[in-house]
Amino acid sequence: MHEYTSRVRVWGLTCPGFPEEVSRARRWTRDILRGSPLADDAALIVSELSTNALLHTSSGGEHGSFHLALAVAPQVIALSVTDNGGGGAPKVEHQNQDAEHGRGLDMVSALAHRVVVQGTNGGYTVTAELFVNAQRGGYPC
Repeated sequence: MHEYTSRVRVWGLTCPGFPEEVSRARRWTRDILRGSPLADDAALIVSELSTNALLHTSSGGEHGSFHLALAVAPQVIALSVTDNGGGGAPKVEHQNQDAEHGRGLDMVSALAHRVVVQGTNGGYTVTAELFVNAQRGGYPC
């Protein structure tokens, strides 16, 4: 392999903080992962993480935005959403069946093999990893 060639491909997308941008993020993810058996899970994860950024941080404010990063390697797909901060640290909350909110990261952790939260009140990045050819993990943050 050539010394400047990598088997990892990385894409990035910055979206304004409007609710309709969540569907754009989902389509972007599906387009990149077209043909992958993990495309639907990845799109759902991006949808949940983007929605959380808009609802719970300043990303959903007047001048807000959120950033997506998608890394594809032979054994893993990593999806990251970075918000503008202003909210608390994202965490998995096990809600009862009647709850209308609070299940997004719980669902993400059920789909992903690993979920990592990094950052401070200045902005958080939630990364979900999907391992190729592996069983779903449901690992907590």
